[in-house]
Amino acid sequence: MAEYLASIFGTEKDKVNCSFYFKIGACRHGDRCSRLHNKPTFSQTILIQNIYRNPQNSAQTADASRCELHLALPSIIGGFVGAVSDVEMQEHYDEFFEEVFTEMEEKYGEVEEMNVCDNLGDHLVGNVYVKFRREEDAEKAVMDLNNRWFNGQPIHAELSPVTDFREACCRQYEMGECTRGGFCNFMHLKPISRELRRELYGRRRKRHRSRSRSRERRSRSRDRRRDRERRRSRDRERYGRF
Repeated sequence: MAEYLASIFGTEKDKVNCSFYFKIGACRHGDRCSRLHNKPTFSQTILIQNIYRNPQNSAQTADASRCELHLALPSIIGGFVGAVSDVEMQEHYDEFFEEVFTEMEEKYGEVEEMNVCDNLGDHLVGNVYVKFRREEDAEKAVMDLNNRWFNGQPIHAELSPVTDFREACCRQYEMGECTRGGFCNFMHLKPISRELRRELYGRRRKRHRSRSRSRERRSRSRDRRRDRERRRSRDRERYGRF
């Protein structure tokens, strides 16, 4: 029985624990969900809730009155929401992504992966997921971020159960076939430009190569010290030297 319960944990067959929260770290029912949201006490991944605001998505909200209000507000890249081109939007998004990614690495630790949701549902809109290499870095980030503000709003960060984003993403969206649009309950991840991806994740590969070379140098140094000690030991045995 225990093995069976473990095998269905976090799946749709699990009638106790919420499969959506387990897969994507969020649930459209929130605290009203009939199933448990088991919040992790340790994780490599943190969720920063609703921090990214996509001006283009403002015109797609379900509430018409809210839509009119958003259209009247200037976007953060100048001009009005309706005037933002795809190129300008990508540049704005890349700037946001690079700023957050760089700050996470500089302040808290090495980032393995960062993803931003482009969904419209309240539980997913603007969510940023950051997966650190070390769990202690994620914990440190959550503690610090919850004392900070962004764009005039307090930041809400928490540890997330998501570690495999392949399970959290909408496969139909990736193939351009999702019929649920922005209100899909699985992640629609907004891509960054290829140039920025090479720049950000290329730094990590360079650091790894640098650390690898450093380890190799330390290893060679230890080998040389061992060789010297062996030669000295042989000399002492042969010539009676101290």
